[in-house]
Amino acid sequence: MAASAIPAHARKLQTVGVQLYTLRRVLPKDPLEILRAVEKMGYREVEVTQDDMEKIWPSLKQTSLRPVSLHMATDLFTKEQAKLPAALQIAKQHGFEYVVCPWIEPKDRGGIDVMRRLGDSLNKAGEMCRKAGLRLCYHNHAFEFAPAERRTLLDVLMDAADPKLVSLELDIMWARVAGVDPAAVLVRFGSRIPLVHLKSIARGFGRRFDENLPSKAFQDLAHGVIDLVPVLKAAAQAGVKHYFVEQDETPGNPIDSLRASYQHLQTLDF
Repeated sequence: MAASAIPAHARKLQTVGVQLYTLRRVLPKDPLEILRAVEKMGYREVEVTQDDMEKIWPSLKQTSLRPVSLHMATDLFTKEQAKLPAALQIAKQHGFEYVVCPWIEPKDRGGIDVMRRLGDSLNKAGEMCRKAGLRLCYHNHAFEFAPAERRTLLDVLMDAADPKLVSLELDIMWARVAGVDPAAVLVRFGSRIPLVHLKSIARGFGRRFDENLPSKAFQDLAHGVIDLVPVLKAAAQAGVKHYFVEQDETPGNPIDSLRASYQHLQTLDF
């Protein structure tokens, strides 16, 4: 049956990926064993961090997990763009489709003017990515949702960034931390969001615009407070291409948390 003919209430997320940052403390010990465990759970794609790529690559190629997106050093997109083309060539050779500017250090953050300059820098980087056959995304945290002249800093950034060159990887948990409905962000930016981080947060944490959360704040998708069904519906309408489960901190083995998140996603109709 064609996807368009499936009733909305019967649709399930068919292809789910993992942001391997979740596994950073256990992956180096036995990359092949860990990646095969991820594969066995049902995950089909991965998002890789640049620091770990070469260490895990031989093991990753022994699995069916597909590398889709690569988080690279922020400075390559901002302060050290002369080094970016060589890094992009490596990413392309490894088969990635997307590269991601993962975050902005607190010392480099600021108001409207800072975000506009960041947009200009990302435009230049995005043009380099386009020429290399890659697509650039910017990954949000909470600070981008701080108010800025009746809008948010994220609005300022996305207005300054050329939609042909710069897309958004929406982290739904950090949007929620900032008091913003992630489904509304998906509606707001639509097709500019090809990648989504599926994450959740524990009950009892108020609105904030920084990342200073205790480890217990991070929850798997089965136990967090974010209602995923409206998010998945909005993501489908926006045309999101890839979904990556991520959990920055886990109470025990991250494999157990990833398994709980995957199993929970399989129960959801959207």
